[in-house]
Amino acid sequence: MQYRGVDCLNCGHPLDLSDQYCPNCSQANSTKKLTLLDFFEEFFSNYISYDSKLWQTLSALLLKPGKITREYIGGKRLSYTNPFRFLLSLSIIYFLIISFNSGFESLNKYGSGNKMPTFDVKKQLNTYEFENEEEKKAALAAFDSIKLQKIIGDIKSAKDSSILSNPKKYFKEIKDVGFFNRYSSKIEFFTTVIKRDTIYSFDESVIKYEITPNFENETTFNLAQSLVEIEKRPGTFFNSIISKLPFATFFFLPFFSFFVWMVYIRKKYTYTDHLIFSFHNQSLFFILLIVSNLINTVFNIGSEGIFLLIFAIYLYKAMRNFYQQGRVKTIIKYIFLNSIFFILGGIAITILIAASVFTY
Repeated sequence: MQYRGVDCLNCGHPLDLSDQYCPNCSQANSTKKLTLLDFFEEFFSNYISYDSKLWQTLSALLLKPGKITREYIGGKRLSYTNPFRFLLSLSIIYFLIISFNSGFESLNKYGSGNKMPTFDVKKQLNTYEFENEEEKKAALAAFDSIKLQKIIGDIKSAKDSSILSNPKKYFKEIKDVGFFNRYSSKIEFFTTVIKRDTIYSFDESVIKYEITPNFENETTFNLAQSLVEIEKRPGTFFNSIISKLPFATFFFLPFFSFFVWMVYIRKKYTYTDHLIFSFHNQSLFFILLIVSNLINTVFNIGSEGIFLLIFAIYLYKAMRNFYQQGRVKTIIKYIFLNSIFFILGGIAITILIAASVFTY
């Protein structure tokens, strides 16, 4: 009673001193100043205590495959976290772990910005295990005699020189070829001038090379600029793709859920019910991947295969428990939907990579 008030500090609703919580907004009736201990107690009580939504969602998801979705769509929603928010949080956590542990940034040392050759046959020969030193020397001598590395370099230099010697004329001649050849030729042209003639924007190229400022030219310039940046820092590019994967998941699952809905169209469930089922299963998948990644990091082993097998079994049980169908029907639909999942996943990844290249 010492810290009770007569007005809610959150919404201003009138209170009695006997009220522990505001009947209007449910905030605790307390005028006590927040201490550091109170702050941490509130945090851990909300997210780690046995009565929290997070704990109940995790335990139900792990121990009751499919049943958590039945309970959630059946109206028991206050006990569990929002499936959309839960999946988004898990996916962000997982892909953050992956980006930190992937080592993709180390690939930047192979980028063109470090002046390392992209094709060095001689270097590869030096790493090959020969029977003896004489055999290695003979192979290197044979390689030197055909001067393959010099030929490759000369071809590349000749192509760049033909562009740079008269870039205005070269670009005007591109207009006379077919669409795909024209598009690739323009990308090659812009790549060369960006690298060798220090062009930083499309407007500069328009002025310097008298290029028509249309959609096609601007698109090819932006793509060429992205390719140059990827070539300089390939590791950073891979990390940028990983950072987009959590959000790509939410564009992918609604399409997949449509096929789930079609497969179980005779069931009483709505499209949204199938989507929630997909969210719950995908959440469990991310939980297993997070645990697997932590085990791999701590014990330096590869546990992905075991956890993928666990998820495969879990998914079958979830489908059986949620849709309440026999084993044969479930197995047939399980195989079909997983095939659709991988096909859609491949398409989604291709679109993501292409979009990342254009916007990098």
